[in-house]
Amino acid sequence: MSLRSTLVATAAALTFALPLAASAQKMGYVDYQRVLLEVEDGKAAKARLQKWLDDRQKEIDREQEVLRKEKELLDKQASAMSEETRIQKATDLQKKVFELAQKWDKYRAEAATKERQEMEPIVGKIDGVIAKIAERDGLSFVFERRDSGLVYAQTQYDLSNEVIRSYNALPKGAKAPAAPKDAPKK
Repeated sequence: MSLRSTLVATAAALTFALPLAASAQKMGYVDYQRVLLEVEDGKAAKARLQKWLDDRQKEIDREQEVLRKEKELLDKQASAMSEETRIQKATDLQKKVFELAQKWDKYRAEAATKERQEMEPIVGKIDGVIAKIAERDGLSFVFERRDSGLVYAQTQYDLSNEVIRSYNALPKGAKAPAAPKDAPKK
């Protein structure tokens, strides 16, 4: 058999063998966002974050109202003021508006940090639950539905409901189940 014939035969064998080998791999996927929103710890964390944000929003709203009234007063009294006084008061008001906008930006940045801090331990526990399910079911791959580039998958491969149930069944205060040593880290 010539080298060329051998290469052609090998290529043909690989062409048929690779899809069969790939199809032997078991896989699943998880809608991580949904899991985070539906596990009990995730709901509690979101509620705490929302309360914190609502409190900050009320504070910003109160300060905006004070500034609005100050602007109305300035508009009413502007004609009775000297040019210099009117400009000074308008400049002061603009400065207060700018400071309020900076305060809101600071609160948004704090909210993002708080969300990361709240969700980090939950994500770790979710990863452990996913690893346990994958190990138990002999899954070779578990993809994240949105960020993996997964365009379509049959719902029978969706592990989200099982992850939520298993997570919520963990004893309160329990650490995350240990992930296998070869599991990829996020």
